[in-house]
Amino acid sequence: MKITVLDGFALNPGDLKWDDLQQLGDVTVYDRTPPELIVERARHSEIVLTNKTPLHKETLARLSKLQYVGVLATGYDVVDVKEAAERGIVVTNVPSYGTDSVAQYVFALLLELCHHVGRHDLSVKQGEWASSPDFSYWRTPLMELAGKTLGIIGLGRIGFRTAEIAAAFGMKVKVYTRRMQETPPLTVIQWASLENLLSTSDVVSLHCPLTPETNGMINRSALSRMKPTALLINTSRGKLLVEQDVAEALHEGRLAGAAVDVLTVEPPQAISALMKAPNCLVTPHIAWATKEARNRLLQTAVDNVKAFLCHTPIHVVSHIY
Repeated sequence: MKITVLDGFALNPGDLKWDDLQQLGDVTVYDRTPPELIVERARHSEIVLTNKTPLHKETLARLSKLQYVGVLATGYDVVDVKEAAERGIVVTNVPSYGTDSVAQYVFALLLELCHHVGRHDLSVKQGEWASSPDFSYWRTPLMELAGKTLGIIGLGRIGFRTAEIAAAFGMKVKVYTRRMQETPPLTVIQWASLENLLSTSDVVSLHCPLTPETNGMINRSALSRMKPTALLINTSRGKLLVEQDVAEALHEGRLAGAAVDVLTVEPPQAISALMKAPNCLVTPHIAWATKEARNRLLQTAVDNVKAFLCHTPIHVVSHIY
């Protein structure tokens, strides 16, 4: 069985091992595959693993030997799953490898917005503390989280873990989700409409998938409902935000701060409006990328391939079984 990994570098830049996958067939790992080389590299493979390298309808049509696509991520919009299903190609994903890492990163971003640790570290190293007439100083307002309200949009695994961490900080938690139960799954959680959540939260954190309904949901209208003192966090999908609208809200003082680990286009082909906005942190889609999370991802991806080879596939998203 020939197995091709189209873009293995992001998952494994060298600190993990492909050994378990190599036990399952003839494995070729490419660090990256440009679009024009996808068919050439995968044409003889029964199994293809991809993270962000797209497998569109036209590409799948040219891969006559392909039986299985393993997406090395939770989101699987890089694959035309409808076309795959029609061709009898099994597509799987890795659903929960990064829950703790991403939830932890939400608070890394939030705490940086609250305290600007990096900026103050730089200030000290540039000699400002040594020349200060006072024993203490701060270059930005400092914010305590206890008693503040965190609004979470989307309550999947990561949203739920984020709520648990927020509770440990002493925060109140409001949640808007399409699947509200009669009783919230945590006593700290209060269900809210989207309008109520936006208007009453001190921090809004996005944890919903990208769908036609959520595409651009944080736009000028949504931002107009938020407190001017509120902070916005996005570790989900870049297209949930209208970046220009968020940047304008920051420039005009209608939003106090934002932190995003995702952008509309990745890598950015031009300078995003968010990169020039005041009090806005932008990081390169790394919330998922702790070594622990990547190792779980790789092991689950291998387990997915094993299950397929045993004719009992798991984590199937193409719905043909």
